[in-house]
Amino acid sequence: MMEDVATDSSTRATSTNGPAGPDRPRRTRRTRMTGAERREQLLDIGRTLFAEKGFEGTSVEEIAAKAGVSKPVVYEHFGGKEGLYAVVVDREMRSLLDGVTGALTAGHPRELLEQAAFALLDYIEKYTDGFRILVRDSPVAQSTGTFASLISDIATQVEDILGLEFKARGFDPKLAPLYAQALVGMVALTGQWWLDVRKPKKAEVAAHLVNLAWHGLDGLEQKPRLIGHRKS
Repeated sequence: MMEDVATDSSTRATSTNGPAGPDRPRRTRRTRMTGAERREQLLDIGRTLFAEKGFEGTSVEEIAAKAGVSKPVVYEHFGGKEGLYAVVVDREMRSLLDGVTGALTAGHPRELLEQAAFALLDYIEKYTDGFRILVRDSPVAQSTGTFASLISDIATQVEDILGLEFKARGFDPKLAPLYAQALVGMVALTGQWWLDVRKPKKAEVAAHLVNLAWHGLDGLEQKPRLIGHRKS
């Protein structure tokens, strides 16, 4: 892909009359972004705008203006707003899914629940814009690219763990998918609520989530505790 004009960078100006001196003002020289650099810039700008205004509230004109380019540059890289949005959503989904599944390393099922809860809350805390995009509806997010499909993808990972645990405890492993959806949905929707309120603290939210999932309403601990190495 051809390079395109990027942002200005200050350089020491030269002219036909000689180098710049104390009496000569500095000039700026236009540098060029590579196609890959421009693509990443547009993705960053689009991500911020989609999180702030949503898909419908964001225009190609605004994306191009913030990038300092013309509208055709956006179309050249992504084919339009829909294409840019789809790439942003795909990246966020992969980042969150990798974070949750990569966190599931413990052997004890209760600590696995803690790790999954922390992974989601960590993502919300660190990548707030990305999570805001994932929980929004958009015309390009239908069978894939939705918050529901993301929950389903994570639940599939949890399902395998629950299936083994159910079998070891004499429960019907065919029920593992149902419980996986219920557990992951509970954590994800609580995370969506915590996105705005940010209270109580992350570790306390994780502890209460695991308390409900592990003990059920009938056996709730009055002061839930974390058993894993994560405490904050």
